[in-house]
Amino acid sequence: MATILLQAAGAALGSVFGTVGAVLGRAAGALAGSAIDRALIGGGTVSRARLSDARIPGAEEGTAITRAYGTVRIGGTLIWATRFEEEVRSERQGGKASGPRVETFRYFANFALGICEGEIAGIRRVWADGRELDLTTVEMRVYRGADMQAPDPLIEAKQGTGKAPAFRGLAYAVFERLPIDGFGNRIPVIQFEVLRPVGQLEKDIRAVTIIPGASEHGYDPHVVTVKTGAGKSRRINRNVFHAASDWQASLDELQALCPALERVALVVSWFGTDLRAGDCRIMPGVETAVRQNESRVWSVNGIDRAHALLVSSDGGGPAYGGTPSDASVFAAIADLKARGAEGLSLSLRDDGYCRWQCFAEPVWRDRAAGLSMAGRITSHPAIGEPGTADRTAAARSQIDDFCGTAEAADFTVSGTIISGGTDEGYRRLVLHYGLLAEAAGGVDGFIIGSELRGLTQLRDDEGRFPFVEQLVALAADVKAVVGAGTKITYAADWSEYFGYHPADGSGEVHYNLDPLWASADIDAVGIDNYMPVSDWRDGDLWNGNPDGCMASMLRRCRG
Repeated sequence: MATILLQAAGAALGSVFGTVGAVLGRAAGALAGSAIDRALIGGGTVSRARLSDARIPGAEEGTAITRAYGTVRIGGTLIWATRFEEEVRSERQGGKASGPRVETFRYFANFALGICEGEIAGIRRVWADGRELDLTTVEMRVYRGADMQAPDPLIEAKQGTGKAPAFRGLAYAVFERLPIDGFGNRIPVIQFEVLRPVGQLEKDIRAVTIIPGASEHGYDPHVVTVKTGAGKSRRINRNVFHAASDWQASLDELQALCPALERVALVVSWFGTDLRAGDCRIMPGVETAVRQNESRVWSVNGIDRAHALLVSSDGGGPAYGGTPSDASVFAAIADLKARGAEGLSLSLRDDGYCRWQCFAEPVWRDRAAGLSMAGRITSHPAIGEPGTADRTAAARSQIDDFCGTAEAADFTVSGTIISGGTDEGYRRLVLHYGLLAEAAGGVDGFIIGSELRGLTQLRDDEGRFPFVEQLVALAADVKAVVGAGTKITYAADWSEYFGYHPADGSGEVHYNLDPLWASADIDAVGIDNYMPVSDWRDGDLWNGNPDGCMASMLRRCRG
C-alpha cells in the first residue's frame, strides 16, 4: 500500500519539473514505499496452529483390571498424565533476513497406561491408533506388575518424592515425551501385546540352543543395511519394530520368558558339497553372491562373499540361510556375556556350538537330496550298498579326505579376524571356531560335532572306527586352543547311545564312541535326544490324570 501511495505522490511532485521529473519522482516514491512495506509486513511473525486445550481421555473409577494368560493383545487404560509439553520452533521464511518469522508448535505427552494384572513376562509389540509403534524411537518403560516394584522416576519427579504410587501388582507402561502431532495432538489409543506364561515350564528352563545357525547377519545385535537401488536401502537383520535388531528382540524376549536360564548354545552352520565323505568339501556359504554397500561386510575365515559357497536356491531365492559372519558371532558372544554381567534376573553363558548342515548334490540312488542333514554323509558306496567301502581301507581313506589336515598353527588371528586352514576339510571348520571362541574371550563349552552317525559307524579293514579316532585327535587340538576351562564334548545322535548294531545279521554290538568318551579331552558324554514336551492327549483330561498333572492345573484346564 505504501508503495502505491508514494509512487503517486512522487509523480505529482516531480511533474513541477516536467515529464522527466514526473518519471524520476514516481521511481523514488516506489523505492521508499517498498522499504516501508517490507518493514511493516515482511518482518512480522506468523504463528501456525496452536493447541488451545489438551484432549486427554479419562479413566473411569472402578474400571476392571484385565487378567492375561499366554500371549494376548490388550488395550491400555490411562492412569496418570501431565499437561502436554509445548515446543516452539521459530524460523525465518524465504531465506532472507527480511522474510517473515514463522512459529511452529509441537506437543508431547507424558502419561502412564495400566495394562493388566501382574506379573507379566514382558511386552512384545505396541500399537497406537492401530499402527505399530517403532519402540526404538519412543521412550517407554514397562513395569511388569511385581509386588515390590518401585515408582516410576518421572511420576515421582512430577508428584513429589514419596507421593507417587508404584501400582504394585499392576502391569503398566510409562510414555515419556511421546510426540502426539501424528495423532491429532491427542493421546492415541494404545494396545499392547502382552506375554504372560502360565504354568511352570518356562520357569524351569535352564538351557537353550539358539538357531537357525544359518543367517548371514542374524546373530548381529547391530542393524546391517544393504543398498537396494538408487537412494534405497534395506535392513536385512531387523524385521520387527520393538527392538533395534532381530537378535535383540529374540534375546530380550528369551530373558523375559525364561528367568532361570543359565546356558545358551550358539549354533553356527557351514555347508558340505556332497554326501560322499571323500568328495565332500566343507565351506562357509552365502545367500547371494553380491550385496551392495553392506554396512557390515560379510566374511568368514577370511573368505569374502565373492569366494564363498552359494547356497542352493528354491523358487528363485535361497533355500537356506548363509553362514553367520564372523563379526556377528563375535558380537553375539559379547552380547550374551554382557547380558549375564549386568545383574539381570538371567545369567547367560555361551557355549561354542559348531554344527553345520549339508547341501548335497544328487550322488546316488535314494540318497540324492537337495537339502540333507550332515548325519547322512558316509562312505561311497555306503553301508549296505553293493561294493560298500565299509570295512575296507577305502573307508579310512575317505574319512581322511573328509577331515583334512588343518592344524591350529595354519591359522592367523588378528583381533576379530581369524583366517587360514590348508584345505576345505572338517578340521578347518572346527579349529576356526575354536580360535574364534578364544579370541572372543573364551566360552564355557564347545561341541566338536553333532550327530555324524554316518561317519562314526564306518569301519576300516582292521575293524577300527577312523572317524572316531579323528574326533579324539580333534578334541585334543581344540582343548589346546580353548584351554582347560572350556568343557568339550561331541553331540552324538540319539540312536548312537546304545552302540552300533550293524544291520548285517551278525548280531554284533560295537561301542564305537567309547574311545571318544574315554578321552581325557572330553568332559561330558553328549547325546542329542528329542523328547516331547508333553505326551498328553485330549482324553487324558477326563480319564484320571494318567501323568500326575498338578491338580490345580487340571482344574484350570477343565474350567
